[in-house]
Amino acid sequence: MQDDTGLREKVEQLLRQHGVALWGVADLSGLVPARLGDYPRAVSLALSMEPGVMASIRQGPNQTYTELYEATNQRLNRICGELQDLLLDEGQGAWAVPASVRSDPVNIRGDFPHKTAATRAGLGWVGKNCQLINRRLGPWLRLGTVLTDAPLAPDEPLEKSYCGACSACVEACPAGALKGHAWHPGLAREAILDPAACDAFKKTHYRHFHDGHICGICSAACPWGQKTLRRA
Repeated sequence: MQDDTGLREKVEQLLRQHGVALWGVADLSGLVPARLGDYPRAVSLALSMEPGVMASIRQGPNQTYTELYEATNQRLNRICGELQDLLLDEGQGAWAVPASVRSDPVNIRGDFPHKTAATRAGLGWVGKNCQLINRRLGPWLRLGTVLTDAPLAPDEPLEKSYCGACSACVEACPAGALKGHAWHPGLAREAILDPAACDAFKKTHYRHFHDGHICGICSAACPWGQKTLRRA
């Protein structure tokens, strides 16, 4: 595949206009379900979450975090929608994956895992908290994904965990849902997280925050996130 440098520059310009500093292109060959279309690549992007707000939820979510979470998802959907339109206008196939929608409530999954695109685009690794961790932003970010067949050269994937021996998130999880296993490409989500236990705890204890779909304690406990707070 020959990289369309001009198209990549247009993508970068659009994302820069929206304040997106962290993005990349992922090779998803063979990973996208046929029902979603023939998309061998994806543009993965991340928006940072306000460090002060993230640090405030070590004991559980609050209304400020809920509003930030919802506003960031809405912003991601707008940006990814514009990126999808740009690619379509350029004659390329594209589909913006919703930022946070459970299309499969039984298995607690969305249409396509944003973290798969993000790791393969080199944005970060999946932490022991089952969230994407970036060296600069920690896990204090939200992800967006636009699947595409556009001729954009993929970036270098990240294939190693940098959590080391740290287990701060595992110890902080009030649901006991984190298993403490280090991620590597191909490791099943269930080897890191018990999604049913996580979901049940949130619905029981935090149902008044985003309908019981958010917590954030494991993210707030992450030392990579604390580094972000110190730099803020």
